[in-house]
Amino acid sequence: MTATNEDSPRGLALAVTAYVMWGFLPLYMKALAHVPPTEVIAHRVIWSVPIAAVILLAMGRTADIRAAVSSPRTLGMAAVTAALISVNWGIYVWAIGSGHALDAALGYYINPLFSVALGALLLGERPRGAQLFAIALAAIAVVVLTVAAGKIPIAALGLTFSWGFYAYFKKSLPVGPAQGFFLEVLLLTPLALAIIAWTFVNGQSHFANGSAPDTWLLLSAGLVTALPLIIYATGAKLLRLSTIGVLQYIAPTMIFLTAVFIFDEPFGTARMIAFPMIWAALVIYTVSLIRQSRRKRHAEIAVPHSV
Repeated sequence: MTATNEDSPRGLALAVTAYVMWGFLPLYMKALAHVPPTEVIAHRVIWSVPIAAVILLAMGRTADIRAAVSSPRTLGMAAVTAALISVNWGIYVWAIGSGHALDAALGYYINPLFSVALGALLLGERPRGAQLFAIALAAIAVVVLTVAAGKIPIAALGLTFSWGFYAYFKKSLPVGPAQGFFLEVLLLTPLALAIIAWTFVNGQSHFANGSAPDTWLLLSAGLVTALPLIIYATGAKLLRLSTIGVLQYIAPTMIFLTAVFIFDEPFGTARMIAFPMIWAALVIYTVSLIRQSRRKRHAEIAVPHSV
């Protein structure tokens, strides 16, 4: 019997939950703005390990980890994705804490279009005319921001590139999303422990030696990191690609609204021009994605399948 390419209500609920959790993440990161990003990332890694381990135990997928650890190729690929996700986290934490949440929103808005361009360059995929136009429109928006500011929006592009390449290499990791995440944080643990030890030795730790709120916020870093990622990975398997394509804008939109209305970041003329261009590009891209998905489903219906 063949699987149907349909949306599941459970998958939709899980994916929306994950994106909304990511949308609220800037409020958490802003509360840790006085903590160096390296220390925040170290705690995200350390406290993600037990949470991811418990989830894998509950799923009964620990055998996958044992097989992955015994494979040098898998470990090497996981090391690459671990490095990329740590860079992505570092840029994100810095951007929120230093008053560049709008750059973070911009980076995640651009990411789907960058993924299309990456697929064309590295995988030989052929973007459709509408998708090419959307990519060009987004590129022009970045040029507008660059010319107006006199510098390249490094934080936004850093988030786009690090997450885009992370997703690209993640596809080649021969383990499931939850197992892959556990492997990544496990590989990052020695460095994270070294950073935390250094902060303790030098009296600069915000954990335990700092205030109670800091301790609890850092202690919950694993929860806010691992939980939405695992929820999303579970939900995404129950949804069509076109549905995920639409839902993925929830988080950057919430980040954008938070930056403007809660963090009161300046939204100057250049951004008033560039962001609508990005939004228009995403609408064009999303409509193209939905139409492509519908054509594919109609073609599948027209062709008889064996049971």
